[in-house]
Amino acid sequence: MQPATPTHPETPRDAATVVLLRDTPAGLETLLLRRHAQMANMAGVYVFPGGKLDAADSEPASLALLDQDAAALHSGLGESDIPAAIAAGLHVAALREALEECGLLLAEPAQPQAVLDAPRARAMLREGQPLAQVLTALGLRLATRQLAPWSRWITPLAPAMGTRRFDTRFFVAPAPAGQTALHDNEETTESVWLAPRAALEQYHAGRIDLAPPQIMSLAQLARHATVQDVIAAARRQPPPTILPEAFDQDGVRTICYPGDPLHSVRERALPGPTRLRRQARHFLPEEGFEALFL
Repeated sequence: MQPATPTHPETPRDAATVVLLRDTPAGLETLLLRRHAQMANMAGVYVFPGGKLDAADSEPASLALLDQDAAALHSGLGESDIPAAIAAGLHVAALREALEECGLLLAEPAQPQAVLDAPRARAMLREGQPLAQVLTALGLRLATRQLAPWSRWITPLAPAMGTRRFDTRFFVAPAPAGQTALHDNEETTESVWLAPRAALEQYHAGRIDLAPPQIMSLAQLARHATVQDVIAAARRQPPPTILPEAFDQDGVRTICYPGDPLHSVRERALPGPTRLRRQARHFLPEEGFEALFL
């Protein structure tokens, strides 16, 4: 195998993603949004809500409206090499993106008469009001205790899809009760709740497109039966860091993860396969689809 040639070796930008979960009579489901077909990065791909860290996410005005202090969030994230304000800001970014992209507000009253009005908060945000201003006007604070750090994904030097590189922290969280998720019809054009395995089956059948981090994350989620199972698993250990390494084998794109014999990190970071290969339009384990769940 030969390493894939880096096509855009830019420095990864800090970002946050929130994997929103709910329990149903049929089992665990997660929210996926379809990115607009005209987007420059991962057009048409189904993703979890998320986006880049904005400067305002780490500013004092935003951090003052959290239910935990920055030091506690910094400790939970497990990244000693970044400032506490950035660690806290990544939590803010995850919750802001949940509100912007799918209209779900993970917050709690900071004042006795405050009401969780997610549609109003989203409208104010889309009008251009800063998140801190929106929360202050509504008498709310962000519920970071609802978030649990899940994993950290860094885009490879030679990205498999798109051209931008991100250092993305994945969080898991229960979807807030009584609120309805709805895509924004700007960055995203469809929203769907699916069981993790069902999402992967639809991908395998060619009905939806997924990027490798979503494939591996859904396979990991498929090992859990309930929201509480996922949250408990996330809180048992620090979030693993995954920097995939890409190779070309006889012209076939292959992505290796920590623990794979070809990866520079020998310690496994995730359950399941340590390698995906591009097969037609899909990234799948060499052993076949079912190997995602072994």
